[in-house]
Amino acid sequence: MPLCSPSSLAMADGIPSAAPAVDPRSGFCSETKTFHSLRRPVPLPPDSVPLNAASFSLSLIPSPLPDQPAIIDAATGASVSYPDLLVRIRNLASALRSRAGLSRGHVAFLISPPELDIPVLYFALLSIGAIVSPANPLSTHAEIAHQIRLSNPFVAFATAATASKLPPHIPTILLDSPRFQSFFDPNPAPLPPVEIQQSDTAAILYSSGTTGRVKGVALSHRNFVALIASYHSAAQEAKAEEVEAWPRVTLFTVPLFHVFGYFMILREVVLGDTVVLMERFDFSAMLAAVERYRVSIMPVSPPLVLAMAKSDAVVGRDLSSLKVLGCGGAPLGREVSESFAARFPSVEIVQGYGLTESSGGIVRTNDQEENRRYGSTGRIAANIEAKIVDPTTGESLGPGQRGELWVRGPTIMKGYVGDAEATASTLDPEGWLKTGDLCYFDHDGFLYIVDRLKELIKYKAYQVPPAELEQILHSHPKIVDAAVVPYVYLDFVNINTVYEFHMLNYSNI
Repeated sequence: MPLCSPSSLAMADGIPSAAPAVDPRSGFCSETKTFHSLRRPVPLPPDSVPLNAASFSLSLIPSPLPDQPAIIDAATGASVSYPDLLVRIRNLASALRSRAGLSRGHVAFLISPPELDIPVLYFALLSIGAIVSPANPLSTHAEIAHQIRLSNPFVAFATAATASKLPPHIPTILLDSPRFQSFFDPNPAPLPPVEIQQSDTAAILYSSGTTGRVKGVALSHRNFVALIASYHSAAQEAKAEEVEAWPRVTLFTVPLFHVFGYFMILREVVLGDTVVLMERFDFSAMLAAVERYRVSIMPVSPPLVLAMAKSDAVVGRDLSSLKVLGCGGAPLGREVSESFAARFPSVEIVQGYGLTESSGGIVRTNDQEENRRYGSTGRIAANIEAKIVDPTTGESLGPGQRGELWVRGPTIMKGYVGDAEATASTLDPEGWLKTGDLCYFDHDGFLYIVDRLKELIKYKAYQVPPAELEQILHSHPKIVDAAVVPYVYLDFVNINTVYEFHMLNYSNI
């Protein structure tokens, strides 16, 4: 029987006490009240070795370089090959230092829709030690101003259409300008590489955290090195077991400024896949892109799975190339999963769970058998450990018991930028991240997300998770989507009001 991690064991006279056992079925250690990963541990580079997330990721690209395009613009068909991608990253990194004055520790604020140069810019900035801080281009002026105050950027990258949202005092480089495009020209006098520590901040991504206003989440190069190593290891294992290979073409339906899109860009390049980018999401355009580019993989959120399961717009479309949906961002109920499986029996839904504060996915399903655990987000990823904590008593709980999910491991954030109070309330002194999610593990080590703790509806002595009621409503064939919210009567007793959305036009999802 596996033993609990020595780091969590009591010490007596400097000698570790006898190691208690971990249940090989659930991963739960009854002595430390901790859930351990059932995955094979993934070796990581020593954290004292200078290394950045870009160079580590690019070192893992298959050799020889893939023949298929690295990135494709869905609307125009314009593409960048893998050899061109590496050249463009190198030239851009050099120009950012020599011509834009960027150096290690400088924050680069990005506000742009997805387009071919954004992934190149991400890698180039990471490679020189600059801090990538992307924002939603649809954000309001006030929201952008708040994010600027948090990140204090040295420079901003925008387009002609988004630049007006930036404060005038921020030096701005337009991505659609001749000046920026000239940054891809070869530098006749290449600069020496920058030494970057894994503990250096690599990105500031924006999140509301477990509660409250938007915060800047500081993620280190070490966080991304650990995340990418885990995904690369899992992909290598899966490849070794593959019976039939198929072209890996990934259509991005998730935004690149979101942690889901951010780590997926790193992941897809590492795996040598083709990435198809949509400047603006549109359901019909998405279906057309799947047909045109023979897309096999899509990262999605539960509303999109629901739309594909119920929309008449998919009828008559050739979606036969589609093999895998990677679903995250919110709980996906059994009813939606089964409806999708009935319509697309040859498409696997790989579930996952993560937060901006965890650099992305830390729980996921790994194979066809695990994918059939409808309602679960999967098992803990390699090198990660978890607890279920009673939010009232602080007691750590075992399998089958509901409480707040706490997680710890090498992908957990450094903290919230400029907000020590929020950091201290979210990260405990032992490195545990309090997720704010009400969850439980079953006796096979699968995690189930019940709801956000702050969204629980209290009715008399009962706690009602809105997500559970929404999943019941989703099982009705005539309900396309539903939202459950609290409503306060005059007697101040909270009950539920249900809004049903009979959406016919999926282009606005």
